[in-house]
Amino acid sequence: MEPYFLWAIETLLLDWADPAAATAAPRFTEALSLQSTPSSSQQGAADPASSTVTQSIQDASQSTGLSANLLKAVATVESGLNPTAVSSAGAIGVMQLMPGTAAELGVNPTNVTQNVKGGAEYLKSLLGTFHGDVSLALAAYNAGPGAVEQFGGIPPFAQTQQYVKKVLAVYQQLNQPPV
Repeated sequence: MEPYFLWAIETLLLDWADPAAATAAPRFTEALSLQSTPSSSQQGAADPASSTVTQSIQDASQSTGLSANLLKAVATVESGLNPTAVSSAGAIGVMQLMPGTAAELGVNPTNVTQNVKGGAEYLKSLLGTFHGDVSLALAAYNAGPGAVEQFGGIPPFAQTQQYVKKVLAVYQQLNQPPV
């Protein structure tokens, strides 16, 4: 079954069963992909994985023309910049690519550079589909383009609405000049 369909059913059932918990409980890419965020002692420029992720984001930004900060915001919310993150739905790596999406993009989702490149290319295609509307592209990255088209905007799924807000907040924060 299509993973987005399963996610949509989970979201609808949880929203129906307990609307208050639905907005409070992170699901899908949010909670599941952040399973193993590196501790502060593991982060930093000396960490080879961190520098590989940073360089991969820069390279993907240059090759796609997308903002490096936008890509970093997506990766931060998706995986906490963790190249080994795997969600229970099967999404893999920094950009949390589903295996089928990675195959369609011709990338190896376990390879950091290819994962980021694939995520960037997928996000760029969604921006094209949704005429440059970043919020709609992010909603489609999270819930699937079919859900965005079906609802004519950001789907009424609490998780997707929170995802879009979180990515945009991180993006805005990354664009703030240092104090």
